[in-house]
Amino acid sequence: MRISDRYIGKQVLLGTLYAVVILGVVLLLGNLFKKIQPLLVDQKAPLELVFRFVLSVLPVSLIYTVPWGLFSAVFLVFWRLSAAHEITVVRVAGLSLVRLAAPVFVIGAMLSVASMWLNTQVVPRSMATTVQLIYEQAKRDPDSLLKPGVVQGNFKADGSDIQKVLIEGKSDAWVEGFHFYQLPASAEEDRTYVHASRAALAVDEVNSQLRVKLEDAYFETHKPDGRIEMAFAGKAEPLLIDLKSSQNKKIRANTMTNGEILDEVANNPDLTPVRKLKLRSEITRRYSFSMACFAFAFIAVPLGLSARRRDTSAGLIISLLIGTGYFVVTILAEQCKSDSWITAMLWAPNVACILLGIILFRRARFK
Repeated sequence: MRISDRYIGKQVLLGTLYAVVILGVVLLLGNLFKKIQPLLVDQKAPLELVFRFVLSVLPVSLIYTVPWGLFSAVFLVFWRLSAAHEITVVRVAGLSLVRLAAPVFVIGAMLSVASMWLNTQVVPRSMATTVQLIYEQAKRDPDSLLKPGVVQGNFKADGSDIQKVLIEGKSDAWVEGFHFYQLPASAEEDRTYVHASRAALAVDEVNSQLRVKLEDAYFETHKPDGRIEMAFAGKAEPLLIDLKSSQNKKIRANTMTNGEILDEVANNPDLTPVRKLKLRSEITRRYSFSMACFAFAFIAVPLGLSARRRDTSAGLIISLLIGTGYFVVTILAEQCKSDSWITAMLWAPNVACILLGIILFRRARFK
């Protein structure tokens, strides 16, 4: 290993670490606290649960901050080498630009392998953990599921009926002004409305159900033929709301590992073609994102060499622009309607960065 390899490798690694920290603070904290605020303030979750939530979200940020951080670090390292005329000295000594940049390609490849591990193993589990933490908070404090004045519509019965809940306020262990709506998927089924002056909530962990004890309850059932049946009760229990099915009614692709996605596509006959397309594209997206570090290494070196000497902020600005463009293209790929187009759109930014980097390298060699 040459002295230049150790020097450049150390500078790139340290620069990447600093850039990941800075970009994480700038780009992540706002969105992170937005997600934490309902847990910490509205639902009054314990700090231990909030801390676990933060840890589960952090791996997701690395998908974006590591490629951006590497790009910024490589750009600035080669910008400084060019500004101090060290590149000229190296070239006079007979070392080519490609050989000088070899540590960058090695680091980019290593970070791409690490990103692939994050994308395919760590991040799906982290996303699934985030959903599970919300359910744990519901078991610890079922009242926290409901916010006064906000219709909660994330419940679904074992059949096709949709259940919605609205409360007017909270008082000690009770919720005040409880409203419950059960809406059938078919017009041939009953519609039910329940109102209670107050209600107490408890979670049945065995059956994953929310049990509701009602006081001063009013029941109203609308029949398909137009008849309305009404009933009153001083006390009624339990009204059951299914929590488990509300969690599993639509498993998100980003919470599943690649193996789980392939198994779901192969063995679930109820999946629509659009859903299958989205699941398969998630696997392609993970692999293409993982190659971002290696692709950025190709383009960052020649851009750093060609930057103006006095442009000290160019590295971060250019990396943000290229990184933003990279991820915007991948987001637009979700609008495609076929596997081939999605694959082409997701891999296009990587191919473009590598090809543009090769062209810029060839130009830099003859300057």
